Amino acid sequence: MKPQTTPTQTIAMFAGATLLLIGILGFIPGVTSHHDSMAFAGGSGSQLLGIFRTSVLENLAYVLPGIAGFAIARTDPGARWFLVGGGAGYLGLWLLGLVNGGGWIPVNSADDWLHFALGTGMVGLGLVTARVFGQAPHQNEAAITT
Repeated sequence: MKPQTTPTQTIAMFAGATLLLIGILGFIPGVTSHHDSMAFAGGSGSQLLGIFRTSVLENLAYVLPGIAGFAIARTDPGARWFLVGGGAGYLGLWLLGLVNGGGWIPVNSADDWLHFALGTGMVGLGLVTARVFGQAPHQNEAAITT
């Protein structure tokens, strides 16, 4: 019998898939404008969807956590850790963008807002699911029937 997937795991897998998709799209010409001017790190002139500045390093900052999210979300505590920890990482990128502190990663106002939305969304979902779905499904059923 296959173990049940918790809502936290499902949300973490969805977050991982979203990050992976963003990162992969950043490497595709046509989806990323000025793809020929993409640099490894800062100073890149390419833009995902013509809005978000991107580079190889920034794309990897989405692809690698996306892949890790799938691996870590196999357990409920791992899924929660991925959401809260990964969200904190994107909030760190948001802060770097606000203070223009990372010449190694290209950012603009749209990137800052994307990092803020991803960070607060992931941390919020990780904390809310911990409170709402804190127990495994079989434990919730036992608590209801007793």
